[in-house]
Amino acid sequence: MDWTDRETRTGHEWTRGDGTVVVTLRKTADARWAVTLDRLEQAPEGPGYDRETLPTREEALGVVERWRGEHDTA
Repeated sequence: MDWTDRETRTGHEWTRGDGTVVVTLRKTADARWAVTLDRLEQAPEGPGYDRETLPTREEALGVVERWRGEHDTA
């Protein structure tokens, strides 16, 4: 499934094509990187939420890619 990505006021956001999963990336106040997964109740997989905080942007982008892959539906 396609993902739409966009810059936000606080970071970056990827939304799955059906609009039911959003992955966000933002820099925290202590200069680390937070990645958040929000899966809506309407998602075929059901609701879900996860968050990880990592020391580098590269590591955080790795989590973004992993979560997008895990939540990619055809």
